[in-house]
Amino acid sequence: MKTHAVQIHEFGAPEVLRYEEVELPEPGSGEVRLLQTAIGVNFLDVYFRKGDFSGIPLPFTPGHEGVGVVEAIGEGVTAVQVGDRVAYQLVSGSYTHHRNIHAERLVPLPAEIDEVQASAMMLKGMTAEYLVRQTYPVKPGDTILIHAVAGGVGLILSQWAKHLGATVIRTVSSEVKADFVKGYGCDYPIVYTKEDFAERVKLITDGAGVPVVYDGVGQATFLKSLDCLQMGGQMVLFGWSSGKVPPFDLHSLNAKSLSVTNPGLQHYTATRQALLNSAAALFDVVSQGIVKIEVNHAYALEQAIQAHHDLEGRKTTGSIALIP
Repeated sequence: MKTHAVQIHEFGAPEVLRYEEVELPEPGSGEVRLLQTAIGVNFLDVYFRKGDFSGIPLPFTPGHEGVGVVEAIGEGVTAVQVGDRVAYQLVSGSYTHHRNIHAERLVPLPAEIDEVQASAMMLKGMTAEYLVRQTYPVKPGDTILIHAVAGGVGLILSQWAKHLGATVIRTVSSEVKADFVKGYGCDYPIVYTKEDFAERVKLITDGAGVPVVYDGVGQATFLKSLDCLQMGGQMVLFGWSSGKVPPFDLHSLNAKSLSVTNPGLQHYTATRQALLNSAAALFDVVSQGIVKIEVNHAYALEQAIQAHHDLEGRKTTGSIALIP
């Protein structure tokens, strides 16, 4: 069948995103065909568009999360049925009206979760889940530092960590965003364009430092973040919106016995059961209102170029969705 998708034929600026007609085969063994109803937009999509990962064949359809209704099923599919509302994350090729996808990577969407909301929370929310519950399990009484743009993973991280009993410090780029994140579990917003965040962290913690830094910014914040850690602290790098971290001297970590990790969601959801467990934890905190998912920006699929411009230009707060 024919459908429409956003395709990338060369790496580069948002303008390389092309909305065009594509041919979609019948779903193969173990696959289903989805009629997509909403698609999430993430910084991960920007990295792929720019060619930050090697070995990506051209052309390709970007995007890594979405929500849809099962239209058809291939041979051997038992996990879902035609008509089911389902969601997925970290399966490439989501910027399209219809797509084929392996049924084992789909999770049933609870009735109380809105489809647009779900499309913008699967990858970000499940990333936040493994960060605060598995990579460094946040404990009551912890004071933590989060570097992230004011949308996406950062807002979910702040709320979830606050629910787990942490005091949350967040860096933001403006006073407007500082006011915004206060409503999402942030106790101490730091406007990094106006003050030294490492010095402020020392003041907040009476010089003790924090046990963990969750860093989604990368190059611009990484080295100074090491100064924010207490003895035996952990640096958790989960993104690099400002650029990749350059090589540095690992021996420098020895001064405070620090550790650095760059975990990946794919490893925390590698099995079907791990995938379902992570999704269930996310659905639970969202359904209870513990974590609010704000989709403040929705674009038609044909407007993917504008969505990427706004995301990279820090013009967005909360999550972003494309509507096919």
